[in-house]
Amino acid sequence: MRKGSIAFIFVTLLIDVLGFGLVIPVMPSFVGSLAHEGPSKAAISYGLLVGLYGTMQFLCSPLLGNLSDRFGRRPVLLLSLFFNGIDYIIMATAPTLPWLFLGRFLSGVAGASFTAATAYIADVSPPEKRSVNFGVMGAAFGIGFIIGPAVGGLLGQFGQRVPFWAAALLCLLNVVYGYFVLPESLEPGNRRPLSIKASNPFGAMQLLRKYPVVWEMVGCLIATNLGDRFLQSTWVLVTNYKFHWNFAETGISLTAVGVISVIFQMGIGRIVIPKLGDKPIILIGLASAIFEMLGIAIVPLGWMVYIVMVIAGMNFLYGQATQGLLSKQVPDNEQGALQGALTSLASLTGIFGPLIGTFLFSHFTQPGRQFMVPGAPFYAAAILYFVGLLVASRVLPRITESHAVAQQPVIG
Repeated sequence: MRKGSIAFIFVTLLIDVLGFGLVIPVMPSFVGSLAHEGPSKAAISYGLLVGLYGTMQFLCSPLLGNLSDRFGRRPVLLLSLFFNGIDYIIMATAPTLPWLFLGRFLSGVAGASFTAATAYIADVSPPEKRSVNFGVMGAAFGIGFIIGPAVGGLLGQFGQRVPFWAAALLCLLNVVYGYFVLPESLEPGNRRPLSIKASNPFGAMQLLRKYPVVWEMVGCLIATNLGDRFLQSTWVLVTNYKFHWNFAETGISLTAVGVISVIFQMGIGRIVIPKLGDKPIILIGLASAIFEMLGIAIVPLGWMVYIVMVIAGMNFLYGQATQGLLSKQVPDNEQGALQGALTSLASLTGIFGPLIGTFLFSHFTQPGRQFMVPGAPFYAAAILYFVGLLVASRVLPRITESHAVAQQPVIG
């Protein structure tokens, strides 16, 4: 394993997430100002922006993953970061709402940074270290999400467009840094021809079908990804309604989520995953997620949420253990295609999950209802995690933790 490469990927993802986090505080109001709409109608436009990004990422992630298998991780990763920077510039200078949609369209098309980064980590990590090293991605997201929204809110006081310029600057500096520092991780002998069939999201699923045990885990991945989207899209809605949190209190809660994720993914995970193995961690993580969703939905006081999150911290290890285990089922020359297919799967749930989650919240908090259930999205998420736990319990005993070898000719 090349430690310097892992460090660069961490920095790359951290800067990428920081850029995303910078614009979170100002994006809804910025959309409203460009659309000349009130908060209610602007929320619809904002939802369409989020859906457009998820749709394009779903359609394009397999292609970019396959391009990284053919031409290497480095060029795909750098191009992704470059177009993200262009996206932020377009949004920073957008005179009308359609320009925002153009920016999100480009960003979704080129949104391969996580796909290429995951494949990069798989390239430079021995099979037994992959699950631990995939924690780098979660830690980068956690730290970026801690810092980004706070700084973005501060910059937004100087103008709604300022955070977008800051995000663009971060992305373009990251491109320059990567151009001079980042080595290629994919050996020439592990490259493979570009597959058009595997480069569309539905053809990409054929790669998952190629490895039956991986395909059987798709049901678990769909269920848990949907649960994640319910949580992400309704966290502010549920906590504000149930605990009457203001903006500062909500921000503190999101900061706490980031801190706990970093502690578990970069600290505790590096100890327990090698000792227990991927399979037990996956089951423990899913059980912890069920406990967390039910706990937050049930507790009557806001401070209790923090206790629930700490107790359920092992849920942050589920994703990296799953990625590590599945990456061992696929040859080195198909790691990019695998990660592209998994990213596309996650993006698909990112289209429908927020719509369903927010509908559940709205339906169960409508005025006049005899019983208000603001935690309905969390209860639904707990059910989805339970489904994922049932699927994983059935499939995991048949999965080997040995590393697959290439099964086809490769290109030098």
